[in-house]
Amino acid sequence: MRPNTMNKFGAVLDDFGLEAMLDKLMNDFIRPISKVFFPEVGGSTLDSHHGFVVEYGMDRDVELGFHVDDSEVTLNVCLGREFSGGELFFRGVRCDKHVNTETQSEEILDYSHVPGYAVLHRGRHRHGARATTSGSRVNLLVWCRSSVFRELKKYQKECSSWCAECQREKKERQCFSIAATKQELLKRIGNTSS
Repeated sequence: MRPNTMNKFGAVLDDFGLEAMLDKLMNDFIRPISKVFFPEVGGSTLDSHHGFVVEYGMDRDVELGFHVDDSEVTLNVCLGREFSGGELFFRGVRCDKHVNTETQSEEILDYSHVPGYAVLHRGRHRHGARATTSGSRVNLLVWCRSSVFRELKKYQKECSSWCAECQREKKERQCFSIAATKQELLKRIGNTSS
C-alpha cells in the first residue's frame, strides 16, 4: 500500500506490525510536546496516528509538492544517510478555507534535513520538499490526529486561532470597525458643534 496519496515509494508501518511502537512514540513523546507547543490544534488530545516511511532519490520519488498533511501534528524524522537537496519549505499555517492563499514574507521558512534529526510541525503548516539531487533520503513520518479536535472543528463558526489568514482577516475587520466608529463619532461631533 502506498504511504499516502503523494508518495509512490515507501511503506505504511502499521502493515509491518509497528502500530504498538508508534502508539507509544505518540503517547510518550509526541503528545506531551504537542500539548505544550500545539494546544490550539488538539496537541493534548492526540489519539491516533498514521505512520509511514518514504524514499526519495533518483530512482524513487524525487520531490514532494506543496501540501498540508492529514494530521493535527506531524513528526518527520530524517533517516537518510548521504544525500543532497531535499530541503523542506514551509509557507504558513492555514485552515481549509485559506489553504490556497498567498504566503506572507514572515511565513517563509526553509529547512535542510539532517540525518537523525526530526521536525515536529502542525499538519496544516503548508509545506513541501525540494528535489533530492543525489543519494537517497528516507524519512519516517507520523501523522498524529485528535478525534476530539476534529469533532469540535465541525461546530466552529469563528475563525481559527491557529490560521494566519483567519487572524489577518480578523485584524482587518477590527481595524475597519474602529475606523468606521471613529468616522461616525467625528461626524456626530461635527453635527453637534454646528
